[in-house]
Amino acid sequence: MENLPLYGITLPTDFADYLTIENAGLRFAEATEVAMHVMGAGVQLHSNMDHAAIFCDPPHFVADGLKQLGYVNGWDARCYPSPVDGCDYINVSAQLPADSPARYKGWFDYVAVVHPVDKPALQHMLGQGYGNPFIHHLTWGLVPPQRAMADDFEYASRVVPFMVEKREVIGDAIGDAPGTLIVALPENVLAHPNFEEALPEWIGELDENEYQVESMQGGGFLIQFFVLTGGRIEVALRVDTTQTFNPKSVHKISEDEISAVQGK
Repeated sequence: MENLPLYGITLPTDFADYLTIENAGLRFAEATEVAMHVMGAGVQLHSNMDHAAIFCDPPHFVADGLKQLGYVNGWDARCYPSPVDGCDYINVSAQLPADSPARYKGWFDYVAVVHPVDKPALQHMLGQGYGNPFIHHLTWGLVPPQRAMADDFEYASRVVPFMVEKREVIGDAIGDAPGTLIVALPENVLAHPNFEEALPEWIGELDENEYQVESMQGGGFLIQFFVLTGGRIEVALRVDTTQTFNPKSVHKISEDEISAVQGK
């Protein structure tokens, strides 16, 4: 993979030194194209990706290389059941420490190592012909609005409309209908006495089937949506999270938003 500092994004040049993945070139090319459209529409991205989701069996095919790079496998002490295409998978996250030199080489903040639970899931995964392992999707991180001294509720009142707007802008820029807006907010935001009244204003004109709002386990804000059909590329906004994903979000995303059947 080549670095792309000219465009403000960086992909890992040494990817193949740590991970052997057949479809990596395709996914990185798609991610780069998406980034160009997104930034061209005036949306600011972090220079390296928020996360990659890699399907494999057994997990050490990916976890070994990640550990060599300095990732902490299972850093948040959680696993995330992921019902993809009606099959059972488990997602275990690895985190790259904030001061890791690999981050500045374009390595992802997190990697979701997703493995099949049983034989039907394994056969389904291998049956797609992408190789083992394969990159299911790559996720760009959006630079969030400045928070300053805003409390959680006030910040939510800014960041949710921000992502509603960016979803529309990005969908128009890419020319593909964006997926469901998954909005995970701190519990105290949902418990705020003004939340139910404020939410329709934050969401704007989105239909009920276009968004899901829930509390973020462990606190913080995580708002995300897919931008390419089949869930190949995603964008996410993350602020003050203490775990990689939200379990309820993972279930919704796995069941309704992504598929291992993505085409060749």
